[in-house]
Amino acid sequence: MIAIPLRPRLTGLLSSVLLGTALLAGCATPQVSDYALEKPVLDMRQYFNGTVDAYGIFTDRSGKVVKRFTVVMKCTWQGPPGSETGVLDEDFTYSDGTRSRRVWTLKRMPDGRYTGTAADVVGEAAGQEKGNVFRWGYTLKLPVDGRVIEVQFDDWMYLMTDKVLLNKAEMSKFGFKLGEVTLSFVKR
Repeated sequence: MIAIPLRPRLTGLLSSVLLGTALLAGCATPQVSDYALEKPVLDMRQYFNGTVDAYGIFTDRSGKVVKRFTVVMKCTWQGPPGSETGVLDEDFTYSDGTRSRRVWTLKRMPDGRYTGTAADVVGEAAGQEKGNVFRWGYTLKLPVDGRVIEVQFDDWMYLMTDKVLLNKAEMSKFGFKLGEVTLSFVKR
């Protein structure tokens, strides 16, 4: 009887499966450049200028809605073309009657890139617009059950019309998905 060593075969098979999965996952991740030709073209300085209303929900990992909220944003921009600074003053009202406020200061950089800061954001947020999309990544200090935790946001915005912008943001901690925020912005 001939003995066939299974361990090297199994290890090779497992390695191939893992490598293939990693390659497929890498290919499947959307990039901002994927939307470069989409219309209408989003210009953050134009859309977030004046008053913008938003209606949103937060869903947990299972998809259950755990919070509903509205936002009224007062938005202004200053500075020379190509290096403008914007202030997005967000006033949140939650379905349980609580309120909060976040004031973003955004800076436009070359190639449709933006940086941003806010009091409850750790460090600096970074984003880019192309075509009808804006992708925004940042770490937020989030109050949960009497303490503050830092969570990462991967925020995607899609301009639908000159008045409507849809926003989907995934919230995670240590790479594990905690939930999603879905918003509909309507420009007055």
